[in-house]
Parts: sequence; structure tokens; C-alpha cells
Amino acid sequence: MNRSRGADTEALSQGREQLSTATFATLRDLLHAHSGIALAAHKLTMVQSRLAKRLRILGIQTYEEYLQRLENPDSPEWCEFINALTTNLTSFFREGHHFTQLVPLIKPFHTASHRIRIWSAGCSTGEEPYTLAMTLLQGFGHSANIQILATDLDTAVLETASRGVYPLTRIEGLENAWKRLAFLKGTGAQEGQVRVRPEVRQLITFQQMNLLEDRWSVPEGRFQAIFCRNVMIYFDKPTQRKLLKRFHSLLEPEGLLFVGHSEALLDTTLGFQSLGQTIYRRKEAAP
Repeated sequence: MNRSRGADTEALSQGREQLSTATFATLRDLLHAHSGIALAAHKLTMVQSRLAKRLRILGIQTYEEYLQRLENPDSPEWCEFINALTTNLTSFFREGHHFTQLVPLIKPFHTASHRIRIWSAGCSTGEEPYTLAMTLLQGFGHSANIQILATDLDTAVLETASRGVYPLTRIEGLENAWKRLAFLKGTGAQEGQVRVRPEVRQLITFQQMNLLEDRWSVPEGRFQAIFCRNVMIYFDKPTQRKLLKRFHSLLEPEGLLFVGHSEALLDTTLGFQSLGQTIYRRKEAAP
């Protein structure tokens, strides 16, 4: 709320016009067509707030001028536009019940194939895939064949994720055993920061991906689990359904799908069986 008011004041103080309803509607449509994100009509102030910085950087005064920058689908501004309007709230061990159940649920797959293959779709700044790596290392040991694909639409958060450097405050709530397993504390110029240990980082491949693309550049083979948490809430129902069908096809038989706490799959025709606590098992083929 304070962020929005500050951006409004900044825009007016620098002579910039406010975002009109018509331009906001066009920006919403562009965002939906390109990324599948469906912004609610009451998000006008939020969009104005987040794009105000782009106007300042580009040296333009109106949101209509900014809209012109997006007319070319190959414009480099598209990346900045998407990055500005995506929400990236995350933390280590967020919705911790998923990680508590992960090892026993994955164990049968590991016993059968001696490898673990998981996709973190919508990985944001990396806390989710790093938590996956930490949990699996503790559960299966450093000799286990663990492969984690971590993807996001937002290139800015992916850069943070791939670096694996965070403020020390981000891990203060973790148990000491997790801190020793996964983090190195910075000294000197890096004091107040932590870096994810190389043996944890090497388990993860970070990759930019738009979930709306017709073809996904994922490695050959199916996943034993897909984490797509607090992502689908930004998509409309048809997009959600299409996405779930594609996840179904990429999961091994009996593979697992983890979604956010507000994303319960109520459609029983999609080929997923609820295990409780927003964890689902792939069952019969989706129609």
C-alpha cells in the first residue's frame, strides 16, 4: 500500500500522467496474452506503481508512450515489463508440510530408478529449489543422483536464484543443521550475507521459461515430482486446466504434483488423486 502511494506521488511530482483505465486494460490484455497472468481489475494502482520506475528509466512521461514500447513483440522492454508485474513472494521451507512429506513420497521412485528428478516451476528467487535440494540431500545423502530443474518467467529473480546469495536475515529462522548443510556465511565485504554451498547449487539447473509457450525446453524424460506452488492463482481457469494437463503428461506414473495452499484441484477429470495438504498423485491419463 505504501509502495503504491509513493509511486503515485513520484509520478505526479515528475509531471507524469496517471495510468488511465483504457491503457491499464490494454496492458492487462498484453500481460495475459504473453504470460497467462490474469490481473484483476482493481490492480490498476499496483500496475501504475510498478511501471513508474520503468517510465523514469526510459525517460518518458506517459503510460501510453510506454505501451508503444511494447507494440513490437521482440522489444527488449517486454522482459522488463514482465519482470515488473510478476509477484515473487517466497521463503525457505515455505509451506513446510510439503518438504516434511517429500522424502517418504519420493523414496519408492528412488528405490526403483536410483535417481531423483524434480521440477520447480515458478522458482522465483530460488528458495524453493534450494529447499528441495537441502531436503533431498538430508534424506538420501550426497551420493544420490538428484536433478532439479528450476524455471521462472522473470529473468531478474532467476539471476538472484542462480547466484545463491541471500541476506543473512533470510535464514535466521532455520535450524542450525540446515544452515550447516547448505550455507556459507560471508565475511569482510560479504558480511551479513550467506551463499548456498556449491554441493547444493550443483544439483539445480536454472532456466528461464514461459509456461504458456507451446513447447517447453525441459530435459528428456519424465519427472517424479513437480512443484508449481502459488503460480496458478495468477492464471484463469482455462489456462490452469491446460497447464495441469501438460504437467500430467510430464510426470512419471504415480508422480507427484505439489501446488499452493489456495490452489486445490477440484476438477477430478484431470488425472490427479489428492493425497491431502495440496499434494496430488498422477493417476489415469487425463482426457
